[in-house]
Amino acid sequence: MDQRTLVERARGGDHDAFTTLVDVSIRRLDAAARLVLRDRELASDAVQDTLIRAWRDLPRLRDPDRFDAWLHRLLINACLDLARRRRRRPIEVDFIATDLIEPGEPAGIVADRELVDTALQRLEPAHRAVVVMHYFLGMPLVEVASFLSIPVGTAKSRLHYSLAAMRATLADDLIVGPTSAPGGQPA
Repeated sequence: MDQRTLVERARGGDHDAFTTLVDVSIRRLDAAARLVLRDRELASDAVQDTLIRAWRDLPRLRDPDRFDAWLHRLLINACLDLARRRRRRPIEVDFIATDLIEPGEPAGIVADRELVDTALQRLEPAHRAVVVMHYFLGMPLVEVASFLSIPVGTAKSRLHYSLAAMRATLADDLIVGPTSAPGGQPA
């Protein structure tokens, strides 16, 4: 059954059709939420909020062919809402999401992911969202700007700032090395 038919059936209240629609996207939604929020539990909350909003707002979706893009927009908005609400709460960071690493991956790739992950962690959630949407979800900047309800110039500026900050973080980590926590363990 194609996506359009599933969306139409889900709009009519078919829970199984909705489940089929989101089963295809759930791992990608969770991975994107983790990249934006940097916290496994918050990411799960964001995905859950997204699915609840999607079910509730599905009858108002204008173009059933844009379901995936609409679902990603709901996710990013849920992530940014959670980040704003939890700004004061300290966040524990998983530097490497083990379920995103394929068994047998070379150690160099895992190390590179850790460096990029550290650089992403240091960005503000709004800037991190632009990077995740553009590079991880593959959205053009015009679409990113539309989803975040910001001008295209602002999306370009946030992406430029984010990449510059990430480059600086990566350069510092490569030159200085990872910072050490008390006890001599890398932070």
